[in-house]
Amino acid sequence: MRVHLFRHRSEHAPTSACMGVLGALARTRRATAAGAFIALAIAGSAPATAQGDFPNRPVRIVVPFPAGGPTDVNIRILGQKLSEMWGQSIVIENRPGANTGIGAQLVANAPADGYTLLAAMDTTLVMNPATGASMNYDPFKDFAAITLTAKNTSLLTVRASDGAKTIQDLIARGKASKTKLNYGAGITITRLAGATFAKAAGIDVVLVPYKGSSEVVQGLLTGSVDFIVDGIAPSLPLIKSGQFRPLAKLNDRPLPALPDLKPLAVAANLPQIGEMSSWIGLVAPAGTSPAVVQKIQQAVVKAYDDPTVSDRLEKAGITAVTTTPAEFDAFFREEAGRWTKIYKESGIKLD
Repeated sequence: MRVHLFRHRSEHAPTSACMGVLGALARTRRATAAGAFIALAIAGSAPATAQGDFPNRPVRIVVPFPAGGPTDVNIRILGQKLSEMWGQSIVIENRPGANTGIGAQLVANAPADGYTLLAAMDTTLVMNPATGASMNYDPFKDFAAITLTAKNTSLLTVRASDGAKTIQDLIARGKASKTKLNYGAGITITRLAGATFAKAAGIDVVLVPYKGSSEVVQGLLTGSVDFIVDGIAPSLPLIKSGQFRPLAKLNDRPLPALPDLKPLAVAANLPQIGEMSSWIGLVAPAGTSPAVVQKIQQAVVKAYDDPTVSDRLEKAGITAVTTTPAEFDAFFREEAGRWTKIYKESGIKLD
């Protein structure tokens, strides 16, 4: 039937009226096709243009801790420089709680456009999955790694007025006391570090958990705990004023602010204690354009090239570090495997 109709039409020359209609239809189709092509071209170029102009509006960085801690200090110093470079506001939003889970979930569910970033810590990407913590996000699927931004040096610190004079003194007090020593810590790695130290030293301790460094410092000031394990930044002013006494650092990296302070493994004569300091990095929601991720990473590298930025961080006890996105992704996945093994073998339970 289709052949018959086709042959029937071919036997008759079209009338002038018919030609007019056909011409109009052809012009309409060409106009429609041209319009569609232009629309597709505009739609296809919009993301590229947006990425090329990034950022063209304020960028929000979610810090999953209260203000004043190492992560907050790092991101505020870095954010100030990025704002100067980009000519856009950097909005720092503190969202503490649920072992960084509240902030992490917020960013995981944000649009993947580079305008909402997370200041992720080892707690967020490594310690939560390693310790089996309840999470409303997947650290391995929900984020695009951008760069490490810092490695922190954590300290074991006491009150200067009535605290131990040395680590050996603290261990002796713990063994002689009829009650358990209380220690304060905020993030998972410092909580685990305190428990690991106590187990290696053979003393009984009770963890007093806090949401962030400002609460940890306050706990030691008020006498709620006997010692704390925390990043250097919040405690350094109190160390310099003579209110706090640092007994050891939790890694062997040089610490210009406290050049004579020994690593915990050395000071306590417990070589089985390894490095247990924290780190900070930037991640974006999964699906963020690699071009945008790369632009943010390159901006962080450039920001750290400014000696005033790295100097401010160094004075706060924060070592500025950068990586490529691929390096950061590989790093935190490897760390997750390492700490999962350490946690399981330690037998320590973090309630």
